[in-house]
Amino acid sequence: MNLLSVNQLSKSYGDKVLFKSINFGINYGDKVALIAKNGSGKSTLFKILQGQEIADSGEVAFRKDIRISFLSQEPELNETHTILEAIYAGDSETVKAAIDYTRLVETHYANPTEKTENQLDILTNKMNDLEAWNVETQIMLVCSNLGLDDTTQIVGTLSGGQKKRLALAQVILNEPDLLIMDEPTNHLDVTVIEWLEDYLHSYKKSILLVTHDRYFLDEVCDKIIEIDNYSMHEYKGNFQYYMEKKAERMMIEASELDKAKNLYKRELEWVCKQPRARTTKSKSRVDAFVDVEAKARKKSVDKKIELSVKVERIGSKIIEVTKLQKAYGDKKILDPFSYTFIKGEKIGIVGPNGIGKSTFINMLQGIEPPDAGKVSVGDTIVFGYYSQKGIQVADDKRVIEVVKDIAEFIPLANGTSLSASALLTRFNFAPEVQYGHVSKLSGGERRRLYLLTVLVRNPNFLILDEPTNDLDIVTLQTLEEFLLDFQGCVLIVSHDRYFLDRLVDHVFAFEGNGVVKDFPGNYSEYRQWKFDSEDELEELEREAKKQKAITSQETNSTVAVQEASPSGRLEGPKKRSYKEEKELEGLESELPELEKQKKDIEAQLANGTVDASAIEKLSSQFSFITKSIDEKTMRWLELQD
Repeated sequence: MNLLSVNQLSKSYGDKVLFKSINFGINYGDKVALIAKNGSGKSTLFKILQGQEIADSGEVAFRKDIRISFLSQEPELNETHTILEAIYAGDSETVKAAIDYTRLVETHYANPTEKTENQLDILTNKMNDLEAWNVETQIMLVCSNLGLDDTTQIVGTLSGGQKKRLALAQVILNEPDLLIMDEPTNHLDVTVIEWLEDYLHSYKKSILLVTHDRYFLDEVCDKIIEIDNYSMHEYKGNFQYYMEKKAERMMIEASELDKAKNLYKRELEWVCKQPRARTTKSKSRVDAFVDVEAKARKKSVDKKIELSVKVERIGSKIIEVTKLQKAYGDKKILDPFSYTFIKGEKIGIVGPNGIGKSTFINMLQGIEPPDAGKVSVGDTIVFGYYSQKGIQVADDKRVIEVVKDIAEFIPLANGTSLSASALLTRFNFAPEVQYGHVSKLSGGERRRLYLLTVLVRNPNFLILDEPTNDLDIVTLQTLEEFLLDFQGCVLIVSHDRYFLDRLVDHVFAFEGNGVVKDFPGNYSEYRQWKFDSEDELEELEREAKKQKAITSQETNSTVAVQEASPSGRLEGPKKRSYKEEKELEGLESELPELEKQKKDIEAQLANGTVDASAIEKLSSQFSFITKSIDEKTMRWLELQD
């Protein structure tokens, strides 16, 4: 079943062409990733799908009567709402049905009428169809998994990352037939990304998303569409398959371009030799020459960004961190932390949002003072800091002026130098873009320009705070290659697991309460170690409880036998005491009653006869009864043995 058809769609801004006559479709159950270079029109295409932009030509057709949800990079939310109010104000049909049902129940109980009773029957059926009886539990579960535990917070007080997660909660709870998302993993920490990954992997409906997160793409999507050279290309497979097939396509196109150029050269020679009066046959060949010329003059736009800048000499002393401590009130960031950096190492910093990663890198650079301890920086160290804030320049400033303000000529690693314009060209900024205003750049182009301004200062200690946000995959791959060969030190704060796994030697894992684990290895190795450690700890705890129960049982048995035998020798299995017999009888009557209570609550939650405000109370009772059944069953087994 087709949900979306895009036919012959084109869009330009003045002389800048984004895409021409592109076609693609999405069927029910498809999970599609859209890939393109920064500035190629990904976000513009999404705005056209939303109706916020108008295409120059072509058609967008959605299937009628389907639910569609959009997650933009900059979600629009009511700043005065609480988190919970914002969710209730969203587009979720399930949430709206639950709200309508609650209000109608209150109205009917206050003033019962035949009309409200009939409306209740209709809404009850709708609640059953939507499986909306546990909607409050679903909301709390989604909010908890997205790190929005306090649903009373006012939207206006939330950080950009929290607002993104709130918008994500809205679209998830809507459960649309087609979910369209622009960079859903931006500003999310790894735990949330992994939860979202699992959720979307099992999502039965359709997804179209833009993402630079290659692990996320592989886990969620089964098809990739790419805007390249103004055209659309489709690949049915994962990211590795896409890379292989794209390489094949580029080789074929390069070969065809070479053939077209050779043919053009021969035809040009023939055209130049022909007399003015031409036969019909020669005229048709001249007309065909126009097409040959167009193909031959076609430029390969797959230019790779060239990152090649000089790295200042780095001495033997890099940075020494000694017993560094930092806290904000009762919240500990470091308690304490010591480390000596060595030349050429690449370290990843990971941990939940708000745990203190940015504070730590600010202390290294002297931007923020520690509470105790010392940071000693070597005399030769030149920091290059790529922050989450991005480039801070006036929008009316021209792109080339941003670079010229730093230097007219930039020294390269091979000893030569480049002009500001030539370096911008290497960074895939065409001449017409260089003399345009910064305000005209896409989000990804602004981040690429910012990266350039960091590198042209020739740093030997790079600190990259979330460098992968908004950068396209081509730029990311080039940046990875540059960093792999970088002779200085690199410190990377990132939630991009693929990026970290390719680059880092070891990890600083901020685990909370001032604890920073220095782990030798990449991010995936750290996560595996963490899981193994947690599993081992749980196993040890289970074993300890088991041994405690066995020891307690053996002690009780020994004491009972010794009391019965003057010699104190064990004389067969322990017999239950009168008290234990009574306890066993009590458990045998209590357990069936508890099971009955549990089933009653399950039935109430399922049939929709309970007031929505009582659902939380029933859920709490259900958890308490379930725990009691488990504990009493365990005790019953002990007494039976």
